[in-house]
Amino acid sequence: MGGVVISVALIISFLLRATFQDSPKSSLRFDGATGKFKIVAFADLHFGENAWENWGPEQDRKSDRVMSYILDAEKPDLVVFLGDVLTANNLPVKNATKYWKQATEATAKRSIPWAAVFGNHDDMPFEWPAQWFGPSGVPGASPGHYAYFQGTSRAELMEEDLKSAFSVSVQGPPSLWPSVSNFALPIASHRKPGSTAALLYLMDSGGGSYPQVISAKQASWFRDVSAALNPDNQTQELVFWHIPSKAYESVAPKPSSPIAAPCIGSLNEENVASQSAEWGIMGILAKRPSAKAVVVGHNHGLDWCCPAAVAASGCVLLGTVAMEAMEAGREARE
Repeated sequence: MGGVVISVALIISFLLRATFQDSPKSSLRFDGATGKFKIVAFADLHFGENAWENWGPEQDRKSDRVMSYILDAEKPDLVVFLGDVLTANNLPVKNATKYWKQATEATAKRSIPWAAVFGNHDDMPFEWPAQWFGPSGVPGASPGHYAYFQGTSRAELMEEDLKSAFSVSVQGPPSLWPSVSNFALPIASHRKPGSTAALLYLMDSGGGSYPQVISAKQASWFRDVSAALNPDNQTQELVFWHIPSKAYESVAPKPSSPIAAPCIGSLNEENVASQSAEWGIMGILAKRPSAKAVVVGHNHGLDWCCPAAVAASGCVLLGTVAMEAMEAGREARE
């Protein structure tokens, strides 16, 4: 544990062993020249927020500029969109996918692969602003014209995401419905063709159209898939989801206090807003020495990483994080 430490704009290196597994995502591979694989994660972009006011679209333009700068500076091998890509509860439109395209455009323009998980705002039902019932009325309303306020479902957003040639996301197993973004991504070794040097697991932590939770079925799915892909725990793993689990509450620094060792970070302005229940995922992770960190978003006033006594290190971030992994090869470690 403590194999990965994460904070905004901080590049971390950690060693990853190579095991013999086939990779279904052949585009994800450690660099042959450097032996490295770099991931940039974007959390809580909230595209489409207050789209009817000037500050909303301006916020989206600023987010695009920041992402463009980071992508050019870091030149990652993979981008993870870590949930709340959209603020669907502010989008009075039937099809919110144009905002999804806007959020991923900077990454697509640079031909960088990405994967996405959903947060609680991505398919949240529309919330009527109280000011719309004042003298100015509903923006854009006219006789015979009615806006659509039911939102775009997770499944529809994932279908749109998968249309891009650069998306390596996966439409998760239907048996895990209503969660959608549940999948594993092997990172192929450059040293040994046909082998896997790292494993990423992306999971849907709910919220929006259903409760904020990783279900017991999802936990069982992770247990079975990780055991099949990495039976001897020799391939190091990272796990990504949006909303922190209950375990984060037990390791979190006291709000507004300095972030002290063994934790690192730069923001500690609020309490952890965690999932509504714990249905086994953290207990399973606690038994996997290969799981090095769980990376989440959701809490806008937090940016820290703390080692956990019961599971992999817990890392919560605001905005962006760059992680750099180095393949060591099993033969170099044994």
